[in-house]
Amino acid sequence: MILFDQVFKRYPNGCEALADLSFELATGEMAFLTGHSGAGKSTVLRLIALLERPSRGRVVVNGQHTSALRRGRIPAFRRQVGLVFQDHRLLDDRPVADNVALPLAIAGVARREMDKRVRAALDQVGLLGKERQFPLELSAGEQQRVGIARAIVSKPPVLVADEPTGNLDPDLALEIMNLFHRFNAVGVTVLVATHDVHLLERFGVRRIHIEKGRLAGHPDVAA
Repeated sequence: MILFDQVFKRYPNGCEALADLSFELATGEMAFLTGHSGAGKSTVLRLIALLERPSRGRVVVNGQHTSALRRGRIPAFRRQVGLVFQDHRLLDDRPVADNVALPLAIAGVARREMDKRVRAALDQVGLLGKERQFPLELSAGEQQRVGIARAIVSKPPVLVADEPTGNLDPDLALEIMNLFHRFNAVGVTVLVATHDVHLLERFGVRRIHIEKGRLAGHPDVAA
C-alpha cells in the first residue's frame, strides 16, 4: 500500500515539486503515474523509495510512515521497494550477476543464497545465461531488464519505475511493461511513471495524473 496524504515537497532552492498531493494505491494494485516533464513524477517515486522525505504531509509505504523512520532503519525499508530507473544505472565494470546481486550484497546475504536469488531474478526477466556478460555487451532492452532484475532480487512487495521505457522502441517498451504486469499479477504493488501514450492505451490500469505537483483531474482508467 502507498499513501500520500497532503504531501508537500520544497527543495532548498525554493522549487516546490509537490503541493498538497494526496492519493492512495492499494496493496497489489498497479497504476501509471502520468504528467508532463517537471510535473513531480520523479519526486513522488523518490519519496516512496525514501530517497527524499516530504517537507510536509504523510507518505506511508507498506504500512510504514517514512518520515518517522530513524536513519538506521532506512536500509531495511528500502529493501521493500524495488526502484527501476530510465537510465539503468548499471555498473559497467561489473558483470550482470554482480549488478543484480548488489542489493543482496549490501544486505549481507550469504553467497549461496545470493547466487540462487540472482539466477531466479534473471530467469524472471528472460536473461538467465547472461550472468557473466557486461552491461555494455547487452542491448538497451536487456540492460533495462538487468535493472529490473536488480529491483526485484530482494522480492520487494512494492515496485516503482521512473520512465522505464523512455529510451526503448515500442516493441521493447511493450516487453518491459508486460514484465511489470506479470509482477503485479503475483501480488506486487506496482507504480510506473510514464508519458507513453501507446502503453497507457494498451494497459487499462488506473492513472494517477499530476500537474505542477498536484493531483489533476484525469480519467482513472486508460481509454
